[in-house]
Amino acid sequence: MIAYRDLREWMEKVDKVGELKSVKGANPKYEIGAIVEENSRNFGPAIIFDEIKGYAAGFRVLTNSMSNIRNFNLTFGFPIENSIRDTIKVLAGKMEKWNREADQFPPELVKSAPILENVKEGKDIDLNIFPVPFWHKLDGGPYIGTGDAIITTDPDTGEVNMGTYRIQLHDKNTVGFFISPGKHGRVHRDKYFARGKPCPVVMVFGLDPLIYAISSNEVEVDEFNLIGAIRQERMPIIKGKVTGLPIPAYAEIAIEGFSYPNELRSEGPFGEFTGYYGSGEREEPILRPSVLYYRNNPIIMGAPPGKGINGEHIFFLKVIHSSLLWDYLNKAGIPNVMGVWFHPAVGGRELSIISIKQAFAGHATAAGHVASQVRIGAYFGKYVFVVDDDIDPYDIDDVLWAVCSRSEPVEIDIIKQAWSTPLDPRIRKPSDSYTNSRAIIYGVKPFGWYNEFPPTVEVDPELRKEVLSKWGGTFGDRWRSTQRQDFGGGWK
Repeated sequence: MIAYRDLREWMEKVDKVGELKSVKGANPKYEIGAIVEENSRNFGPAIIFDEIKGYAAGFRVLTNSMSNIRNFNLTFGFPIENSIRDTIKVLAGKMEKWNREADQFPPELVKSAPILENVKEGKDIDLNIFPVPFWHKLDGGPYIGTGDAIITTDPDTGEVNMGTYRIQLHDKNTVGFFISPGKHGRVHRDKYFARGKPCPVVMVFGLDPLIYAISSNEVEVDEFNLIGAIRQERMPIIKGKVTGLPIPAYAEIAIEGFSYPNELRSEGPFGEFTGYYGSGEREEPILRPSVLYYRNNPIIMGAPPGKGINGEHIFFLKVIHSSLLWDYLNKAGIPNVMGVWFHPAVGGRELSIISIKQAFAGHATAAGHVASQVRIGAYFGKYVFVVDDDIDPYDIDDVLWAVCSRSEPVEIDIIKQAWSTPLDPRIRKPSDSYTNSRAIIYGVKPFGWYNEFPPTVEVDPELRKEVLSKWGGTFGDRWRSTQRQDFGGGWK
């Protein structure tokens, strides 16, 4: 059950289970970013920054909302002690149900809402009142939008999309935003610009983590409806005064206005989820807000990317991406999928790991190729590891052992001209085609002589449990397998 209504109630919940820390007096230029990175590396608690240097007390920044499995489970209403494996499997099963039910939960238009506590228009808009961090030293400026949502509409169909894209604060009333080609927000914007028309845009900077989680992922249905299905209640919204676009009623901060095809400003560089400054600096569209909405004592949601697990948002994205890929594999008819994991140490989606219980010759090939080309695996993928069901896909040591001992390099499948992104550091810029290649590596026992494959040297699982229970305390935290807390929670 989702036991919170907005970001503030969510913070109360995670605080009660010891997963929220308060930091006062931090410097928004680099220091907040450094704290967030170190906390992310350790799969730490959520952090609320207040009394930020140079800004009024009460104007806050919330980071690391779902940097560990406990906070993720609380966000989605799952048992807080669920392991990563259990959460991914449950989420994969529920996603299809929520997609089916989404049409039953359209957003509900309300007349009054917390987001309307402060409404500024025109010359009264000053975005500099908000403590916008300068996350990394090589960034082109402060970025107000990292854990954000940009809301757009398709001019042909009226379809509304909510997606998370980076937003740079240029000055008190101007922001710039980069959207990678192929993303829904970019498709919508390009349609308006191709006709020489302004694109209506809403940007939200303080969301509860559930809305942020859905906004930052590829989903099959309207995001507002899907959030309603997950909550099992319609999402309250207001309509923007100038765009008519929906705005979450309990959001912390939102701006709306129009982006014009010929109004550009230099944007970036920005340290992205790849762990690199892959896209450099270029002219990108801007938004001059017509209306600013914010709650009293507003909170910006911060989710700066970084190198691998240093990225604030990496852990929770990997959990969701893994569940979506598992769901895609099931829909494609791939049987006996035992586990799916986009390893967070990679940062992006370059490595997916699929565990299967082989049922027929070619089973591993089918799983690998499907995983590499369905939407969640196709965007910026590079490597797919397929392993047997005796291998724990969530344990990279186990996976690498299987890949090195069961694969044959000559049998690696290569796919060319696959979907990539300008953020890919391996693609030299500029480029006419942002594509890359894929390698599917089979760390599985050959199906034709599976039963003849040499047996594995390992302790019986029941004896392992017995030994860990009896002797684990003697070695404390030196026995990694007694805790299995590498990624914020138990694996099994």
